[in-house]
Amino acid sequence: MLRRTADQLILIMILGLSCAVAGFAQNALPASADAAGPGGGLSVTDAHTNKMPAVSPEYRVGEADTLQITVWKEPDFSKTVNVRPDGMISLPLIGEVKVMGMTSGEIQDVVASKLKAYLLNPLVTVEITEIKSRRVFITGEVVRPGLYPLGGPTTVLQLIAQSGGFTPFAKRKGIVVLCPAVNGEVQKRPFNYTEVVHGKAPEQNVLLTPGCTVVVP
Repeated sequence: MLRRTADQLILIMILGLSCAVAGFAQNALPASADAAGPGGGLSVTDAHTNKMPAVSPEYRVGEADTLQITVWKEPDFSKTVNVRPDGMISLPLIGEVKVMGMTSGEIQDVVASKLKAYLLNPLVTVEITEIKSRRVFITGEVVRPGLYPLGGPTTVLQLIAQSGGFTPFAKRKGIVVLCPAVNGEVQKRPFNYTEVVHGKAPEQNVLLTPGCTVVVP
């Protein structure tokens, strides 16, 4: 009886040690991989999965944005729609709904209110799956140059992270931020990555507005 108990204790200790080692390896590898992108640049989970960054609850829908309207247990009333130039979307039963300038929460309330004429206590969720009305562009020596949605407040550093970080050839001290014209002149701002990440020039890490372009030479 005593030998059996001792053998059981040894088996439990071995299993516990194996789980601990596996857990350490699982947690350690992503941390080192996410700490720096290609070429030592920034990297985030969204950059690896190619998923759209989370949209702020305060984001207001604009023209051409894509919405997923889901009515719980009512697949016939659930639909993916694009916001038309007139700011409207079209849904089963309730027809035209004006959504431009509204948050996802406000759209949920409006759609649920209109569906009450046909359904008992409808549960509606609205997800913004694609943003086309508010976008910024990053070009040059980053892993994934292109258009990126502004789902919420986004700085230059955050956009670089979303694009997967720098390539090995990037000139980090010569980045330029170009933003839409004010009084007929394009706003041109220098961005020295090395200084910003060391806290020497935080004013360069500006919030981007729709239409801005970050150029990484």
